[in-house]
Amino acid sequence: MGALDGKVAIVTGAGRGVGRGHSLAMAAEGAKIVVNDLGGEWDGTGHDTRPAQQVADEIKALGGDAVANYDSVADWQGGQNLVNQALETFGDLDILVNNAGILRDRTVFNMSEEEWDAVINVHLKGHFVPTHFATAYWRQKSKEAGETKHRTVVNTASESGIFGNAGQCNYDSAKMGIVSFTMCVAKECQKYGVTANVIAPRARTRLTVGTFGEFGKSEEGKFDVMDPDNIGPFVAFLASDDGADINGQCFIVWGGSVAHIQLPRLSDTVSQDHRWSGDELSARKQELFKEIATGQFERPPGMF
Repeated sequence: MGALDGKVAIVTGAGRGVGRGHSLAMAAEGAKIVVNDLGGEWDGTGHDTRPAQQVADEIKALGGDAVANYDSVADWQGGQNLVNQALETFGDLDILVNNAGILRDRTVFNMSEEEWDAVINVHLKGHFVPTHFATAYWRQKSKEAGETKHRTVVNTASESGIFGNAGQCNYDSAKMGIVSFTMCVAKECQKYGVTANVIAPRARTRLTVGTFGEFGKSEEGKFDVMDPDNIGPFVAFLASDDGADINGQCFIVWGGSVAHIQLPRLSDTVSQDHRWSGDELSARKQELFKEIATGQFERPPGMF
């Protein structure tokens, strides 16, 4: 018996890398998988049905059940098609893992409108659209049944988005937006039995290799900390009934490690019983920076 026996999952961006690992991990736990991937290049150009189909075939060869989907998750009709395919093929939907993404890296003063829009569209809208149709279905089922069943959304942010990284203002804005989006979904859908959490995977993928080159390259004979397949078991855990009490949380996941991020968190505060003047703020400025100095950016160890 697997932890996800009888459950149906959609994984977006599942044709390669981390998304493929999610699909295989959940299939190994008994879930039926809709493997979504437009099959584009790492910058979002192009279209290829083979990656999604290959992962679906791989799951079937291992004794699981899967079907491929090639819709764009940033397209309204595409999102509806994706959820409909899960329902028509497997009769239900329990898990949505939003993972699809692209990169168009550029400094803010060099970035074009198209480069900004493309990344925001695929990441942020590409999380919203499938989540809209999935949660609408779950809300309807909850009202019809008069009771709740554990369903889950797992979204994908990044350490770059959470902590900021030069040259990626479009990507970082989308990824931090996904964190806030997740918190909102968690609050809105909890009464229907739906949990929503967000992970920041640290893994070797087309996006990270294209940006950081040889960083994270595996060493022969050692545990491959950056293997994208390391992330899937934690996603499967969040989707299982053992993860049903975890909601509105953010995690960094890599290798054999999971780090729980407390967001947001107050640092230092200054107060007085009247409106501030500029001189008063100047005099007490350092009280606001006892914990973190001005201009200091927190970055976790091992971050890209």
